Amino acid sequence: MVVNDRTVVSQESHGPGHDRGQTAFDLFRRAHPEYEATRSLDSLRAQEFSRLDQTGHVYLDYTGGGLYADSQLDQHLELLKHGIFGNPHSNNPSSLAITRLDQRARENVLDFFKASPEEYVVIFAQNASGALKLVGESYPFDSRSRYLLTFDNHNAVNGIREFARAKGAGITYVPVDAPELRLDGEELMRQLKKPEEGHNLFVFPAQSNFSGVQHSFEWIERAQSSGWDVLVDAAAFVPTNRLDLSTWHPDFVPLSFYKMFGYPTGVGCLIAKKSALKKLHRPWFSGGTIKVVSVQGDSYYLADGATAFEDGTINYLNLPAVEIGLKFLSDAGIDRIHQRVVALTGWLLESLSSLRHTSGTPVVEIYGPHDTTMRGGTIAMNFHDPSGKVFNFHDIEESAGRYNISLRTGCFCNPGAGEIAFGLTKSDMTDCFESEERASFEQCILAAKGKTAGAVRVSLGIATNFSDVYRFLEYCQAFVDKTATPS
Repeated sequence: MVVNDRTVVSQESHGPGHDRGQTAFDLFRRAHPEYEATRSLDSLRAQEFSRLDQTGHVYLDYTGGGLYADSQLDQHLELLKHGIFGNPHSNNPSSLAITRLDQRARENVLDFFKASPEEYVVIFAQNASGALKLVGESYPFDSRSRYLLTFDNHNAVNGIREFARAKGAGITYVPVDAPELRLDGEELMRQLKKPEEGHNLFVFPAQSNFSGVQHSFEWIERAQSSGWDVLVDAAAFVPTNRLDLSTWHPDFVPLSFYKMFGYPTGVGCLIAKKSALKKLHRPWFSGGTIKVVSVQGDSYYLADGATAFEDGTINYLNLPAVEIGLKFLSDAGIDRIHQRVVALTGWLLESLSSLRHTSGTPVVEIYGPHDTTMRGGTIAMNFHDPSGKVFNFHDIEESAGRYNISLRTGCFCNPGAGEIAFGLTKSDMTDCFESEERASFEQCILAAKGKTAGAVRVSLGIATNFSDVYRFLEYCQAFVDKTATPS
């Protein structure tokens, strides 16, 4: 079939607008009766995200960034319009007013994740990457230390290895196994055996931003019992899953708020155990981080707790919007959002897997699990023509955009998972770095015959409904028996 921008499914509250869509929706509801319990999210979409249906936009990039609700903007703007707020580094009335609101935001973060204020503190940062940098630059790595991480990690986690390497620490990657891209549990257990005396850091993502795989929180306690500090990257997990820090107790949790509820951008945080925070040693100081500093005395004392890690002036006017966003997510119901995303993801995985060319060969290759067991609403894939040739993922993004579908392509700042998914070898990657030209990752891999350097990724979130995933499937059906053009 040919897809065009008028081939749309009507708003879900009225059911899909044509016979095939209606039939698909009816079959979906019978297969996923639990979906009915999430119907309040349809009213939420109509009220708070009406711009999606008004513009006919299919937004499938929630792992890249969440969507903000209309009421979040209204509440924040009203607060700013009627308040007088100054730099919090003072005790004047305007400073005290914003300090109270910023402190409430910290308390709301702890409350949302059920983190005891006796055990954890909240450090505001620019985003999850900024929070990871705080740990990396301050962690007491030395020649006796080990930095243990998984192939499946965001680049900001990979970047910490450079701090570890500079201080002489050992660096070990635990592989993930194709095709599901799950962690090699036996190898991880071997690596987690009690390390040498020293400070040792283990990092893994709660959910892969590449494949949607969810890694077990049970590794936290196992690692800690063997003497490791544990950092869990929660950025891709928390928008559609509940993270309960009264049940699980990692030492560090970085996250970005815009991924959770869209607005504000430029604000993330590090949730840190107080006991773990005491181990960190900042390599510098700045305004706002010190108790006292002297030019003539040539010395300084850092402030206590979170204050020592918040450089300069925090993003104080946007922090009240964090409280607003968390309340919005709580009212919508994180468990309800999770339930809907799981149902829609399951249907989409099954539907994509069943797409076949006339020859019987698959249209779509999915990287990671093909069901919803221990996986989130992020799906990475590539499109193949009947001969098996891969469609250029840049072309997919461009053509999807013409049909008003927002998705993402590339390797998603997660090179390790991509290298395993695409079958890239150490030799392939070594050749890139031995080249005299500093070519891009994609340019390097184009030289590896039959291999790709990226994928297409769709991700579901709070406002996703059946119409969205159905329209995406219609778009995918246009590739049946289509021939890929040479790159």
